[in-house]
Amino acid sequence: MSKNIQLPYQVCRTCIMDTSDPNISFGADGDCDYCNNFKLEIQPNWHTDTQGAAELAVWAEKVKAEGKGKDFDCIIGLSGGLDSSYAAYVAKEKMGLRPLLFHVDAGWNTDQAVGNIEKLVDGLGLDLYTDVINWQEMKDLQLAFLRSQIADQDLPQDGAFFSSLYKFARKHRIKYVITGANFSTECCREPEEWGGYPGIDKTLFKDIHRKFGTRELKTFPLVDIFVYKVLYQKLLGMTVVKPLNLVPYIKKDAEAELERLFGWQKFQHKHHESRFTRFYEDYWMPRKFGFHKRRAHFSSLIMTGQMTRDEALKRLSKPEMDEHFLKQEFEYVANKLDLTVAELQDIFEGENKTYRDYKNKRWFIGVGASVMRRLGLERRLFR
Repeated sequence: MSKNIQLPYQVCRTCIMDTSDPNISFGADGDCDYCNNFKLEIQPNWHTDTQGAAELAVWAEKVKAEGKGKDFDCIIGLSGGLDSSYAAYVAKEKMGLRPLLFHVDAGWNTDQAVGNIEKLVDGLGLDLYTDVINWQEMKDLQLAFLRSQIADQDLPQDGAFFSSLYKFARKHRIKYVITGANFSTECCREPEEWGGYPGIDKTLFKDIHRKFGTRELKTFPLVDIFVYKVLYQKLLGMTVVKPLNLVPYIKKDAEAELERLFGWQKFQHKHHESRFTRFYEDYWMPRKFGFHKRRAHFSSLIMTGQMTRDEALKRLSKPEMDEHFLKQEFEYVANKLDLTVAELQDIFEGENKTYRDYKNKRWFIGVGASVMRRLGLERRLFR
């Protein structure tokens, strides 16, 4: 929960997280709690040396054993972005697995993302299954979230991506889900106040859609966080594996390796494989809410020694995309959602709200997250 007090402005002396996260705290040395969490919780438990290699080999044998006699031994959600692309490469080439590549088309793929997916499928010699979300339902849900005025505007896409993957894996009895989640580029978790709602909360989705939606979501895949975390994973044995935490994973090196091997093309910034996410993070969030997710993204790279603080501040001093491009993207998003530019502008200028203005089960999710942290299953800072 937010402290509901106005903090004097302060920015971390090591990374660039600041008091735009209202729940941030600083030690006497000026380091923020994200940096302290990295030093105390993540670094001591993050092994990409021989220990990581040994653990990776153990996971590879487990997955192979489970997949004997089956067409695939695991599944990987592939967006065309760096993390999922490199996870697919590691799974096939370093672990010797036979993954099914699974892509969810929610209507916002960039051409570059589609090209990267095709190059990986061909280069790795793997099969791809694409689940195309009903666009009318996707559009209706996204419009409902926009009209709700909350910061968490990527929840509809995330709901589609993860729910579709988990449903497919469960239906086809695929036990192992390989993910590109990692400490190297994501050790600094995006604050909840910046639209980082922790999971797929069906209660929140339903209340927002009931108030602002106009179309029944007959086919939209939506699996609640407690279903995929408790039923699927804890009771039915589905297992999420994060190989990028067990191998040396440096962003620029991984980009260069994928380019050299497959002709894969790097993006200007994280999450730019989705045209909506790019617009939301580069325009909607900073200009409507004053939140810059790049602060968290760059802070992760600072903590892991991949970017200097000065480099991060220089990048942050100007928009990732130029003004003309952003204006065109505003028009594109409006048209794709069947809005006029003026209608989207009216939503943009509306009163900001938070998920607390709608029914949700955030408190229960928080309890579950706290349990996971105490058990050592979640190392990143979660308030």
